[in-house]
Amino acid sequence: MELSSFDFLKQQDLPAKALYMVATPIGNMGDITLRALHVLNSVDGIACEDTRHSAPLLQHFGIHKKCIALHEHNEITGAQAIIERLAENERWAYISDAGTPGVSDPGARLVNAVQKAGFRIIPIPGASAVSSAISASGSVMLPSEGRFQFLGFWPNKAKERGVLIQDIRNNSKTSIFFESPHQIRDTLITLSKELEPKRQVLVGRELTKKFEQLVTLTAADIPEWLEKAESLRGEFIVLVAGRPANADESPEHSTLLLWANALSPYLGSKEIATVLAQMLGLSKKEAYQVALDAKDQNS
Repeated sequence: MELSSFDFLKQQDLPAKALYMVATPIGNMGDITLRALHVLNSVDGIACEDTRHSAPLLQHFGIHKKCIALHEHNEITGAQAIIERLAENERWAYISDAGTPGVSDPGARLVNAVQKAGFRIIPIPGASAVSSAISASGSVMLPSEGRFQFLGFWPNKAKERGVLIQDIRNNSKTSIFFESPHQIRDTLITLSKELEPKRQVLVGRELTKKFEQLVTLTAADIPEWLEKAESLRGEFIVLVAGRPANADESPEHSTLLLWANALSPYLGSKEIATVLAQMLGLSKKEAYQVALDAKDQNS
């Protein structure tokens, strides 16, 4: 069936002088959206993170457009080339090798430059390893409130890794990051050593592809799983459950703000801090910061 038969694709205009940030499949070509195909068929040209990588996708769907390479090493100069085309009343799309441009992929600096030049950015969403992994993680890994932090790719530098490990260990939110097949073993071993033994960890490999794998472990189970793993090839996504709340720990910041806001009509910041410190066991410094945050929130 031709795309022209899907009238709903016309619900959003395709204005000229606009850059379309188009998400592409993260592995399975079947995950391309009808809207993405409509846009890619309608634009005047397509900038690609790697034209050689994108060629099979475009050819598979019969998309024949002028393509230029725009990657992390030429993003600024490439952006200027796109801006010149937009100034000529053209429409252009940008696609990364997989997934959503600008999310742990090139594209952010391109967007900044195009916006600064006064042209419109239009996002075309699609498949996401993050949302896919979350949907299969369950309530133990991601409680009903659904809060998480996305950390991008796991850093190569030891100092940066140390900072992230400390944050993951103490954070009540689920932490999500990408890792390469070359580093996944070392990274998982580090997690097994640094996290408390019962902390839940989800490892996703090759999502949407033929050899897709999703496994939920405790930190203590990681070494045994690595010994039995048949393959550590492909792209990985890792979810680490947030630190469970202890019954005797201080309330979360949002709860503290509710207390401070309730007291603010009657007390000043110093008095609020004194009450919070005495009633909730906060340090004077932490209590005063909450009082200031509440004041800023209401100003």
